[in-house]
Amino acid sequence: MRFYFLGLLIFCLSAGQAQDIFREVNSSYDEQLPVLSPDNKTLYFTRTRHPQNVGGVQDPGDIWYSELQEDGSWSAPANAVELNNRGYNGVIGFTVDSRTIYLLNHYNKDDSRAATQGVSRSIRRGNKWGNPENITIPYFLNRSENHGGYISVDGQVLLFSIEGYNTVGGEDIYVSFNEGNGKWSEPKNLGRTINTNAQEFTPYLSGDKQTLYFATNGHGGSGSSDIFMSTRLDDTWKNWSSPVPVPNINSQGRELGYRPYEGFALYTSTMNSDGYSDIRMYTDSPEQRIEPLVVDVPDSVLEEVQTTVEIDKNVIFGTVKSADNRTPIGNVTLRLTVGTQEQVVPVDAVTGTFSVPIIEEGSYLFSMDAPGFISNNETVLVEGDRNSSAIERQFLLQPITVGTTVQLPNVLFKRSSPDILSESYPELDRVVDFMRTNPSVQIRLEGHTDNTGVPKHNLRLSKARVESVEAYLVSKGINQKRITGKGYGGTKPIADNGNEETRRLNRRVEFTIVKE
Repeated sequence: MRFYFLGLLIFCLSAGQAQDIFREVNSSYDEQLPVLSPDNKTLYFTRTRHPQNVGGVQDPGDIWYSELQEDGSWSAPANAVELNNRGYNGVIGFTVDSRTIYLLNHYNKDDSRAATQGVSRSIRRGNKWGNPENITIPYFLNRSENHGGYISVDGQVLLFSIEGYNTVGGEDIYVSFNEGNGKWSEPKNLGRTINTNAQEFTPYLSGDKQTLYFATNGHGGSGSSDIFMSTRLDDTWKNWSSPVPVPNINSQGRELGYRPYEGFALYTSTMNSDGYSDIRMYTDSPEQRIEPLVVDVPDSVLEEVQTTVEIDKNVIFGTVKSADNRTPIGNVTLRLTVGTQEQVVPVDAVTGTFSVPIIEEGSYLFSMDAPGFISNNETVLVEGDRNSSAIERQFLLQPITVGTTVQLPNVLFKRSSPDILSESYPELDRVVDFMRTNPSVQIRLEGHTDNTGVPKHNLRLSKARVESVEAYLVSKGINQKRITGKGYGGTKPIADNGNEETRRLNRRVEFTIVKE
């Protein structure tokens, strides 16, 4: 069988650039990440902030496509709707038979913006792409809004540019390997020869997996971002030759997304554009056009296409939001404690989303602080087979405004007694910290019971419990003048008193902000 793999392009000094064939493709919007289908007949790219994107003009990027015409030009592009959600979407590669497309980002079942970034894939059924399936890459993290990636044509090597756990600067380039059965290895940083204290992105790997092409603003060059190349020296994927600029490509503009094909290369540049990136072609051929290819597909590739992809199952992910209007909170400090280990969890500054890997069974304690909000703690319990499902949580923070009521579910008392149990102290200490951090705030403590028993006894008990909480706060240095209290007994239920499961929710202590 014949195989048509992406080949290395040898450049001549007399070579030139051709843009006219993309006259219907390039627009006043930002075109990024051009990728050809294996037969060279369909061009996929990402277009940002376009009104026809799934998320409209606020959408950071949708995948669009254009078809090769008989005269060598490319058709007016259309939105590949089935491959897009409200996050940043881009193509990183195909299986050689064009039946499977690999994508940037993760996908929800609807078109909403996914809580996690990552890599996904979609399988073509007939003339339509199927719903994208999220791929599990352990310890994958990207704090950046910049994206880029490449998958080898045999589906075994995945490169991506992210700002991850051990990134040395801005975005770094990492590699992950296909371990079979839908599993991928932990990302490996390519090392300091490639990655600098600046940014490296949009990687591409030659068909023999030896030559790396990438964009960078950290290795010098002609403009704000240039295309460099380097050769892999061994199988560690950390030893590389010193990167050198790709000839005849770089300009004073911003070059990204370079991919060589047979006799030409595609990339994007802002040079001589409207300020946004346009798709460019580089060729040393006097006839500047792209020819379709006939692709023969080996049986091994067809077998690989049938391999199922596991949905991302080994993470806890979610969003931190304001409790009053459910808007995301980006400027939040989120800490995670597992056993004796504590770490700060990155939170997207715009969407308030986060994602952390599940590394063991047990309790995952999330502590949240944000300016203008009351701190909160949430515990996520991981039990059984941690790969059985992903865990999604929505964490809510109460704003510091007059009238805001904050429940203290972890403040507990001895049965039918106002005596505080010792396990309540961490919750009460957070109230102390809140009062110290906001010295002008005044609160009203409120005690509640369920409706069982004698009402006047319940009223007396709820008042006594309020007094116990007040005494604890004062003992920690909070001025008593900032605290008032009242017991309501069982007169203000928040749940049904008809059964114990909901009745226990009515036995509570809370506080309301009465002065900011």
